Amino acid sequence: MNRRGIIAVVLTRALAALAVLLTPYFAGAAPAASLQGLGIVFLHGKGAWPGGFDGGILSALEDEGAQVAKPEMPWSFHRRYAATYDDAMAEIDAVVAGLRAKGASRIVVIGHSLGANAAIGYAARHPELVGVVALAPGHLPEADPMRSFVRDAVDRAKALIAAGQGDVPQTFPDMAQGIPLTATATPRVYLSMFDPDGPAVIPKNTVTIGRGAPPVPLLWVAGKLDPIDRRGPDYAFNAGAKNPKSKYIEVFAGHLTTPLVAHRQVVEWINSL
Repeated sequence: MNRRGIIAVVLTRALAALAVLLTPYFAGAAPAASLQGLGIVFLHGKGAWPGGFDGGILSALEDEGAQVAKPEMPWSFHRRYAATYDDAMAEIDAVVAGLRAKGASRIVVIGHSLGANAAIGYAARHPELVGVVALAPGHLPEADPMRSFVRDAVDRAKALIAAGQGDVPQTFPDMAQGIPLTATATPRVYLSMFDPDGPAVIPKNTVTIGRGAPPVPLLWVAGKLDPIDRRGPDYAFNAGAKNPKSKYIEVFAGHLTTPLVAHRQVVEWINSL
């Protein structure tokens, strides 16, 4: 692992430990409502791990009776990038089926960063969800600077797929919160994640959510210190916020600390569904 990778791992683990220590100060009293019969799927962000940066939200929901699943997604620290965006949707399907088999009759999907992107994508495909929570949404392949940064790589991936090499791993550029990275992936997987017209485009998926009958309730949480906050609700939230329970909130936090700072608001919103 290079120096940047070591620093990233140390920082993320330190913030995770801090979240555990500070959670009691943000949690407050548990809401009176019971969440028996509710299933929660939490999707972590890029380079993270199952349950990474949940801000203590999951333990609070479990304390109220919700069943929680924390799958390791294809963009985790260990799996990155192991499957296409659509394959990830199928993995979430399997997790949801497991929760339903355990008695969960209602499902809420929560995601952080790239996981929030995927949670929105999943809600666009599953209008039966009770709600979707997008914490510090990230990974915007249709928006600069990512679009310009990976343009040549996207074209190369398309050419490799056309040449019959779509499943041969290659090295491609990647980006996380404006930081340039490299990643190894097959052209097919890479294109599914970085194509500006592909399945991982948040605004396209929120439009689909908004057309649902009824639309899935959407909670969008942006940290004031996170670049996504500058895009505001017009970027994607407004197109999907057609359910009266949908809500856009801002908290004074950065990308990694948004779930922790928004802990209480998220738990209260889920209790209101």
